[in-house]
Parts: sequence; structure tokens; C-alpha cells
Amino acid sequence: MNDKPEVSAMRISYELDELNEADLASNPLEQFTQWMNDATEHPDILEPNAMVLSTVNPQGVPSSRSVLLKGVDHRGLTFYTNYGSTKATHIADNNNVSVVFPWYSLHRQIIVLGTASKVSREESQAYFDTRPHMSKLGAIVSAQSTLIDSRDVLEKRMAELIAEFPEDTHVPLPDQWGGFLITVNTMEFWQGRRSRLHDRLRFIAIADSHDISESHAWRVQRFSP
Repeated sequence: MNDKPEVSAMRISYELDELNEADLASNPLEQFTQWMNDATEHPDILEPNAMVLSTVNPQGVPSSRSVLLKGVDHRGLTFYTNYGSTKATHIADNNNVSVVFPWYSLHRQIIVLGTASKVSREESQAYFDTRPHMSKLGAIVSAQSTLIDSRDVLEKRMAELIAEFPEDTHVPLPDQWGGFLITVNTMEFWQGRRSRLHDRLRFIAIADSHDISESHAWRVQRFSP
């Protein structure tokens, strides 16, 4: 008989680092960049740009999934998806979103609250052009979040597209595919500490611009763990 894992006994002590106000960067973009660099260099973090995106449907029921961050600049955070997907249809109804970067090996999280809006067609095209050839075809194949009879549906359509668009040929940007920009309202930096007395320092927007590179547009508050 297999023993059940004792999940209630699973715990580690967070003692890798601390986060003090004096050490915090003056704006969210600079602090985010520092921590992203740390995560990128850590050998145990496989996809440092993976983030858990949460949305809500018209009935207020939440839904979460992992997506990949594909851009960060003064405007906020950018990711790409099918505009017919569940996440995109939720955003069309309610554009309030949350994302979490769960960097467990560093005992860190970044938690962002903001609003999502579509980027321009030109920006989506510029990113789409950088994708590997097969990933471009995959964006056409998948009518994301729709019900299909079997995986054979995907494989057959992919085979058709490979024949239509051989390697090194131009693949058009699908009409129903593109980016979302998350305009940041708050960005919290969470550092695990001993005895579960974690550090939580949160940048909160105090200006209309929400420019995450501008120090004067944000105030910092510490929250109890």
C-alpha cells in the first residue's frame, strides 16, 4: 500500500535573503529587473519569465494559468495569446488582472495587480516575427480554449500548415493572436524569511502615468506577512 504524502509536514525555513526598504530600488522597473536577473541566473529556475495570470469571468469566477512574460518596459508587462482564449475573453469583460512570478528556489515572489489591454497590431507583428517557425504555425493551429475531439485534430492541421509554409517561408500573423499589456497598479516584492516573518514591500501607484520607471509615481508600503 502506498503511503499518502504528509503534506501538512512539508515545510522549509526561508533563510536565503532579506528585503529592507534601504535596499529597495527607487522604482518598480529597476527592482523587477534586478530580481529577474537573479532568477535568470539561478540554475534551478527553468523559466524565470513564467508567471501565473489570474482573470475573472462575468460571473466573478476566477481562473488562473501560467503564461510567459515577453516584454517589460516603462509601460508595464507584456504577454501574448489567442484573443479567443478564455483569458482574453475574460479580459474583454473585466480587464483587472493579477500575475505572480513564483521563484521558489530564491524564496521570492513578485505579485502584480493591474489592468490589461491589447497592444497594437504592429507590436504584435514585431514579436510574432521573432518566434520560431513551428511556434508561428502553432499559433495558427490552436483555437485556444475551444473543445476538440482529439489531438489528431491538431496534428492534422499542423501537417497541413507545414506543407503550406515550409521552413524559412513567411507565416502571416493570425487575426486572432496578439499581445496584452498589463498596466501596473501595484507591484509587490515578497522575500521569504525565517519563522514565516516574510518581507513584503509593495509599490503603489500615486500618479496617473503608472510609468514603472518613474520613482515619483510610486509610494512603498510594507505589509505584514
